[in-house]
Amino acid sequence: MATIQPEHYRKDIDGLRALAVLSVIIFHMGYLPNGYLGVDIFFAISGYLITKIVYNEALEDRFSIISFYMRRIRRIIPLVLFTTFIALVTGMFVMLPDDLENLSQSVIATNLFANNILLLKTVGDYWDIFNDYKPLMHTWSLGVEEQFYVIYPLIFLFLTGARKKWILPLLIALTVVSLFFFLSTSNTFSRFYLIQYRFFELALGGLGAIFFRNRTIDHRYKIGFLFIILCVLLFGVYLSPVVNLLLVVVSAVGLLLPGNTNEGLTNAFLENKYMVWIGKISFSLYMWHQIVLAYSRYFVLERIDIASAVVLFLIILVLSVLSYQFIEQPFRNKAKVSSKMLLSVSAVVLLLTSVSSLFLYMRSGIIRDVPELGLYATNSEGKSNGHLHQAYNSRIYDLDKLYAGDRKIKTLVIGNSYARDWSNILLESKYGQDLDICYTYNINSCKNIKERLAKADVIFFTEIRVDTFRAMTQRYDIDTTKVWIVGNKNFGTNNGIFYRRRGDNNYCTQRVNIRQQALKINNDLKSQWGNKYIDLIGMVIDENGKVPVFTDSCMFISQDTRHLTRAGAIYFARLIDHNQSFTLLNRPSSGPTASAVY
Repeated sequence: MATIQPEHYRKDIDGLRALAVLSVIIFHMGYLPNGYLGVDIFFAISGYLITKIVYNEALEDRFSIISFYMRRIRRIIPLVLFTTFIALVTGMFVMLPDDLENLSQSVIATNLFANNILLLKTVGDYWDIFNDYKPLMHTWSLGVEEQFYVIYPLIFLFLTGARKKWILPLLIALTVVSLFFFLSTSNTFSRFYLIQYRFFELALGGLGAIFFRNRTIDHRYKIGFLFIILCVLLFGVYLSPVVNLLLVVVSAVGLLLPGNTNEGLTNAFLENKYMVWIGKISFSLYMWHQIVLAYSRYFVLERIDIASAVVLFLIILVLSVLSYQFIEQPFRNKAKVSSKMLLSVSAVVLLLTSVSSLFLYMRSGIIRDVPELGLYATNSEGKSNGHLHQAYNSRIYDLDKLYAGDRKIKTLVIGNSYARDWSNILLESKYGQDLDICYTYNINSCKNIKERLAKADVIFFTEIRVDTFRAMTQRYDIDTTKVWIVGNKNFGTNNGIFYRRRGDNNYCTQRVNIRQQALKINNDLKSQWGNKYIDLIGMVIDENGKVPVFTDSCMFISQDTRHLTRAGAIYFARLIDHNQSFTLLNRPSSGPTASAVY
């Protein structure tokens, strides 16, 4: 993402940066489905410009890995540390504990240039709507670039003297291997986040710089490359993500190659003064945009419409101009900021943000009382009650065992965290004391599963389709008369915007539009299972498609809009208890049996 000024400055490269960063910003605003491919343009630019510099240095036997890293530090670290610091401080004032804890993880990961790995492990899906509320979500790409910068200079460090002839063959080999990994893996999340699948994008830019050191490309081809990029960004939804990416990367490399004319439509588009100006501040634009958008969504806007998008872009622009003028430019100038000062300031800010984030993480993000979540900065013993909700949900893991005896109703619950939520609802209900609950996450890896299925009086699955269940029934000989399907649930996308309204008269009665994807899943499952389906959403949704955010006692139903707090489990348990059409358990005097009618 960093701006690199080569010896012979080219306006068109700044114009290409502008196209890349504007695409990403519009995408994160929700208006350009393929705009995320702007990051891939950045990768190609970085590979091209870095290689253009270091390859020439290597050929002249003046490559210095220390100088290489000092250039990278000057151009990247000050702005990253500053924007990360601002994101952390803002989060401390406005974020709920779960979100602040997640932010503290992201700060540490960003400082270590490993946020791509953290996001892969914690979220996985880049397109998950919950990423919209992560102020540092976008620094995953910095992780990829910096990991590239760790590997790449080693090639030029060791292949010196007579070994220089192996630089190009080795780069070609690594590019081919990375491209093979990219095309052959079935793990789309790893392919998106990890350097081994992204290396070829930066390396292709590097190969272009080497092959076209003393050659040019006809400007007519450049018009075609620009046309391809614009078509993919605007209409590439009809192509596969892999094809989209490859077209953009190859076309970006084509645009980076030196041309044989300064005329033509491509140059008119990329070299106009506005595009060039945006390109110059593109790194600042990139670093600020997600911070502004995430916090706007978190406590200001429920959705970003066109008018608010324009206002937000102006805010991003102002912040970017200021940071470019007062952070990027001074720290890149050795005459203004010495190397000693650069390293000292960077070390202090890095230590400050990392230690502060570690403290927040160890406290589970709880730095103030949040009664609506049952979270308090200190209890009577002076200790934080962090991970309260995680512990409440995870306690169901302890029920992964055989049934204890014959006196209680043997209840088998199978599924993911939603199944654990359902187990908590059962335990909080009036039936709880009569149940002997046995839980398993995965029926295929569960020990004694056939014994558990045979002995169960009632069996609950969460979010399972009929066709999947049929295959499972044949394999495990499941008595289908015992089986009931528990539906999904959703309470919006983030609690932050509701929490900031505390003090309003209608604070505790706020409702939120259920996510359409969650509603679609619920309706599909309901139509498949009929009266075997336990419709949790149907118990709380109103005629406007909204569900409550708080319980009757003004406690958050969900801490993350997906999983239940204890208050949320009690809330649903009471709904079941008072639902006359819902009789979960009957225990005639002859002994325990189970039936479910809904």
